[in-house]
Amino acid sequence: VLYPKFSAIDLVCDTMPSKEDSSVILVAEAAYTGECLKQFKHSNISGDHVSSGVLYRGYRSRRNTGAFVYYKNNWKFCEQPYRNELDSAVYYGGSGFAQELIINDGKLMKTPRKDGSKNCFRALCEHSGRLCIAESDSIIPFGEFKNRLMEYGVTNAIYLDMGAGWSYAWYRTSSEVVEMQPKRHDYCTNWVTFYK
Repeated sequence: VLYPKFSAIDLVCDTMPSKEDSSVILVAEAAYTGECLKQFKHSNISGDHVSSGVLYRGYRSRRNTGAFVYYKNNWKFCEQPYRNELDSAVYYGGSGFAQELIINDGKLMKTPRKDGSKNCFRALCEHSGRLCIAESDSIIPFGEFKNRLMEYGVTNAIYLDMGAGWSYAWYRTSSEVVEMQPKRHDYCTNWVTFYK
C-alpha cells in the first residue's frame, strides 16, 4: 500500500508522465483502454473523463459502476450516476475517470468483474482519510482482493486498470524511481497522476 504525499492529482491522457519530471511522484493506469491503437483518441478511454478541467467523451462501458473525481483539493468516490461530479470537476479545473467501484462508504459493492477472476490487482483507495494505492503482491482471486481491502479498513476503493502491460506504474521515493510492474507495450492511454 502506497500513501503518496501529494499537492495535486490529475488524469493525464495520451502520453505517460516522464520519470524525469520531478514534480510527478506516482503514476498508474486509471480507466480501461478499448483497443490497442498506435494513435491516441480520447474515445478509446472507457467512459467520459476529465483531464486538467476538460471533459472528454470516452466509450460506454457497463463495467464503469463508479468514478473518482478530484477538484478544489478534495476527492470523491462516486456511484452511478456520477455525471454531476464530472461536471463539477470541469467547473473547478479538476480531473476524474470512471471505473469499477469496489468499496463505497465502507460497503462492498457488486462489481461486474467476477470474484473468481485471477490477476494481480490494483485499486485507488481511501484509508483513514488518506488516499493510497493498494496492489496485491501476487496473483489472487478478485474476491480475495476485495475482502483484503475491507479487512485493511479501506472506506472507498475504485479499480485501476491491470493486466499484462496495462499494469505498468511507477512512484518516486526520496532517492529513486520504483517501477511497480514491468512495461510491456505502449498502448496505455490514461494515468491517475500524483504531483508533489
